[in-house]
Amino acid sequence: MKTVLSKQQCIINFIRQFLVDSGYPPTIRDIVSGCGISSTSVADYNLNILEKKGYIRRHREISRGIELLSHNPDLANLNQIPIIGQIAAGEPIPVPTPDTWDSTISAETLEVSEGLIQNREGIYALKVKGLSMVDALINDGDIVLMQYVNVVDNGEMAAIWLKAEREATLKKVYIEPDYIRLQPANSQMQPIYVDPENVEIQGKVIAVIRQLT
Repeated sequence: MKTVLSKQQCIINFIRQFLVDSGYPPTIRDIVSGCGISSTSVADYNLNILEKKGYIRRHREISRGIELLSHNPDLANLNQIPIIGQIAAGEPIPVPTPDTWDSTISAETLEVSEGLIQNREGIYALKVKGLSMVDALINDGDIVLMQYVNVVDNGEMAAIWLKAEREATLKKVYIEPDYIRLQPANSQMQPIYVDPENVEIQGKVIAVIRQLT
């Protein structure tokens, strides 16, 4: 069986927590600082080993191009997470009713490791449509792993239900004095400003799973 050295396990744990906290992957310099590694070359060496073992995938042309893979062959404890629908990373798209968010109606599931969930409850998954979060390395067709919550901190990425429009969107949430700003992670797109009374948080992003081709 493949083994993971303590330094490499630290890197895996750091990437996972960074994704939870920030909604996007760390840079190599983030990993060096967060794991107490001596240099970027040492971090790069260990990342290459983790990639060969199937723990991560690297997109070297992107500064934050480290993808934590959910299909890691060494992770035995897998959880079946319901994929309950589609969420727009762009303009809000209509969804039939709030029952769309009820995980019990989903027949499609996603296997994820226990380590990725970290004993959280209320976990579900959504397919992403659109490109407004590409700067956070969330592309059209990717899957976001969500935790059901109804409150998020400023800057967290969340699934937002717009009550009056009966539409849903995936954005970073910023609470301003008179409104809520729904911020895309795409420099070519403008934020959406909404009345707080019109917003219902349906969950926050805890991980992004790229679709393998």
